[in-house]
Amino acid sequence: MTTTPAIDGWFTSGDLPALLGSRCGLCATVFFPRLDGFCRNPACSGEEFETVELSRRGTVWSYTDAQYQPPPPYIPRSENHEPFAIAAVELAEGLVVLGQVADGYGVADLRVGAEVELVVEPLYTDETGDRTIWRWKPVVELGAEADQ
Repeated sequence: MTTTPAIDGWFTSGDLPALLGSRCGLCATVFFPRLDGFCRNPACSGEEFETVELSRRGTVWSYTDAQYQPPPPYIPRSENHEPFAIAAVELAEGLVVLGQVADGYGVADLRVGAEVELVVEPLYTDETGDRTIWRWKPVVELGAEADQ
């Protein structure tokens, strides 16, 4: 069995995973996910892009609970829907990236402005092995666990 990204080319794996974005060679605007072709900045005519690793940490901009079964191409873990949290996270690059919250965490663990970090976890398993995706994991500050 192997471990393969569910979306190829959108993130790295390993001990320090990162989302992969594009930086326009003309205006230096950063985008996620990566792109080719033309710059999404309407004031720019750039067509050359550099792949860049985005910040691994960011702050929660907004969040919600997914109490419904998302439509395809989403692949659920089981036949019965298991609610999960989704966070919109603002990165230092000025982007807001939406993603699921890490296993074991929910909306009760989130607040706007809280720090989160990128982790890679299994999304589903098929006949070839685990398919992975990025998720946002709340950063627990030292001493904060003792307060809870």
